[in-house]
Amino acid sequence: MAVNIYDIAYSLQNAFKEQPEFKNLQSLYSQVLADPNAKPLFMEFQNFQKAMQQKMYQGEAVTPEENAKGQEIVARVSQNPLIANLMQVEQRLNLVIQDVNKIVMSPLEEFYKSLLEL
Repeated sequence: MAVNIYDIAYSLQNAFKEQPEFKNLQSLYSQVLADPNAKPLFMEFQNFQKAMQQKMYQGEAVTPEENAKGQEIVARVSQNPLIANLMQVEQRLNLVIQDVNKIVMSPLEEFYKSLLEL
């Protein structure tokens, strides 16, 4: 019997939302947005990240000035305990997502590996 992979994906999505780390991330995000010091700094960091990503997607190089500005923003963000905690939780969740991706993609990797062995 065929399995509906989309049903499984939505189940995985729901399970992800129920993870304590995800709920912690939501709580920390709300705290950051409610904090008058953390919110503008976090928004500045996000806007800078988006601008640099857009620049890279367009094939443009990051200037030394932009690099220096980015390092300065990261230094300030790292000093804010709320934002630093949020970013740590986000990194842990990203590792979970990477692990799940490896598991999901392993049949395809095994398939291509077997083709190379022919």
